[in-house]
Amino acid sequence: MRRRAALRLLAGGSLGALALARAPVAAALAPPRYKDAAAPIPVRVADLMARMTLAEKIAQIRAAWAAKGAMIDGLAFDPAKASAAFPDGIGHVTRPSDKRGVPGITGAAGGTAARWRTPEQTVDFINALQRWAVEDIRLGIPVLLHEESLHGYMATEATMFPQAIALAGTFDTDLMRRVQSVIAREVRARGVPLVLSPVVDIVRDPRWGRIEECWGEDPFLCAEMGVAAVEGLQGAGKFERLGPDKVFATLKHMTGHGQPESGNNIGPAPIAERELRENFFPPFREVVRRTSVGAVMPSYNEIDGVPSHANTWLLGDVLRGEWGFDGLIVSDYGGVHELATLHHLAADEAEAARLALEAGVDSELPEGQAFATLADSVAAGRVPMALIDRACARILTFKFRAGLFENPYGDKAKARAITGNAEARALALEAARKSLCLLTNKGGALPLDRRRMGRVAVIGPNHAIARLGGYSSVPKQAVSLIDGLRALAPEADFVTAQGVFITTSEDRSADLVELAPRDRNLALIAEAVEVARGADRIILAIGDTEQTSREGFAANHLGDRTDIDIVGEQNELVDALAALGKPLIVCAINGRPPSWPNVVEKADAILECWYAGQEGGTAIAEALLGDVNPGAKLPVSVVRNAGQIPLFYNRKPSARRGYLFDDAAPLFPFGHGLSYTRFEISEPRLSATRIAPDGVVEVAVEVKNIGDRAGDEVVQLYITRTGASVTQPILELKGFRRVTLAPGESERLTFTLGPRELAIWDAAMHETVEPGRIEVGAGASSAELRRAAFTIG
Repeated sequence: MRRRAALRLLAGGSLGALALARAPVAAALAPPRYKDAAAPIPVRVADLMARMTLAEKIAQIRAAWAAKGAMIDGLAFDPAKASAAFPDGIGHVTRPSDKRGVPGITGAAGGTAARWRTPEQTVDFINALQRWAVEDIRLGIPVLLHEESLHGYMATEATMFPQAIALAGTFDTDLMRRVQSVIAREVRARGVPLVLSPVVDIVRDPRWGRIEECWGEDPFLCAEMGVAAVEGLQGAGKFERLGPDKVFATLKHMTGHGQPESGNNIGPAPIAERELRENFFPPFREVVRRTSVGAVMPSYNEIDGVPSHANTWLLGDVLRGEWGFDGLIVSDYGGVHELATLHHLAADEAEAARLALEAGVDSELPEGQAFATLADSVAAGRVPMALIDRACARILTFKFRAGLFENPYGDKAKARAITGNAEARALALEAARKSLCLLTNKGGALPLDRRRMGRVAVIGPNHAIARLGGYSSVPKQAVSLIDGLRALAPEADFVTAQGVFITTSEDRSADLVELAPRDRNLALIAEAVEVARGADRIILAIGDTEQTSREGFAANHLGDRTDIDIVGEQNELVDALAALGKPLIVCAINGRPPSWPNVVEKADAILECWYAGQEGGTAIAEALLGDVNPGAKLPVSVVRNAGQIPLFYNRKPSARRGYLFDDAAPLFPFGHGLSYTRFEISEPRLSATRIAPDGVVEVAVEVKNIGDRAGDEVVQLYITRTGASVTQPILELKGFRRVTLAPGESERLTFTLGPRELAIWDAAMHETVEPGRIEVGAGASSAELRRAAFTIG
């Protein structure tokens, strides 16, 4: 009985009729169970699914990105257009802050505000979209929205923190939680409950342009940073419903993405199962085990001939089966239809959709173009209805967990108040300070003494620009190196020169990347030499642009390289300035690790700055002037040349025998990083010299600041295992702690080694703790350890 008919009956009938009508009217007026916020989520999902048509279910597992153009008029959401284009609703809308879908916007520069809606425009779009979905579409199912947030919400005015590889170098999980908490609240205020972050791939190839997006080469470091990031984004521990100011995280990219064939993005990852389980799986597994991470994204690449988006073993047997993941699996952008167009595993998009759905992909991003074929495939009997139901139920469960049925809207006033505010800016500065890594410091060239440094030439292609790296937007403010220096030392005599340009354009969205003209750069080098000739010392800011290290997402938009040294005429600039015989301080502002042997030889000090975020210029200037003491470490081994790749510290004993005419050692080892003070780290003291396979050892390490200024040290704990049934790495990181100590101050740190840290995958591919000798090493880097030993068994 319709609500209005029931009310007419109640108004005009007799008491008897009223009594007879009471029960059915009550039933008619009762809200459906799926709208009952107090009902269990499985009950709500089952009730809603029972009411849905096939078309409505398929709509829920599809998305719209460029298709946003069919629901807007200008930038404003248009309900009438949306109803005509999406009569069954839409399950997922891609990046509402992005103007994709607006005519002429596709080619807008990635580094300018032209590409993004303002915060107010974003909230207006989201709220109008959700009102349409809830009020105009038959079942009133709200829309899921996601955004990118690699090192900050990739939207106008949001806070841009240091790039991922820089955050990894902090070795500070508490900082990671706090950074991600700020990112979460900036995203959620606009009405978005899901982010495509963090990247927990281990990375072993610096030729790969996406190395800057990762947390380094070590599975333990990536796992701990991953857990901290997810806890910051969505809250700690296991939970059913998302809390306020939080967003669900997406683990990406599962897996093998960070060691592609030839260093080319999305290239095959020829990685055996043992290597997957020992190194590539652990960060994903640990996050799934310790958190309620909302989503996982498969990688573009193939493993053993099977692309991850069609890999039932990877997504089904391992992720959902062995690890018990119960969240959403979302495709990488285009990852489903590329099963046909790139991998040629599927004959067409219909078959690609079937393969992905069978493997467990629940939501196709960014457009859902392959999933658009599913209605015909179900009708033809090629796709079982059960697969549609499974994916639809998972996305509805996700929406209930996110609280979208209760409140799917953004809050303009809140977004305005918290986005890029003073608190966020202060945290971005703290993160930048903690991400700076002092690589070399010959003769104490750093820090500079304001009273004695004289005239300082600040030179180089990165001295006057705040480089943010990939997956960045336009923050409210950004500070360059020269801006930071002048603000901190207004009385100082700074002179500047460009030195060289790296590329012809600063538009990181441009497909074509061209190195700057050599003739022009040679003239600029001559000008820089004349400027530096009259100076007492030189600060040289060199490295990458957002074009020379980036995601190569298409054959016409490349980002990977064969040469991993600095490009263009930068080495010639280094040579010319070094020839002046003046102190030469290099600030490495880069996305790739600094495999720069010529620079290392000729510079008096090198400060690895990575892309230090919007406040990076201030932090770098503070470090140069001694107001801040660098304390970060390298989260990757830095190779000398491309011929050493892949090179990682946790190698097997038979690796790296040596080369003719070159050194097999890295240029800088994993975990390396200097300080303006000195620390002493004791031998590890063990609570036992023998334990059972299920036992634990407590490891105590004393660290003392024996220098004359306060500073941070990262104490690193490694193990070396001998006598196992399968070969083991020569070193494995199993603990780390960053501490701040005043001169003369010490701290006693305790680490625990138990079954989780000591288990291996044996010859039969069973995870077990085997008897044998374990050597424990503690120190300031993987190449600087003091040791003790215990025995298992």
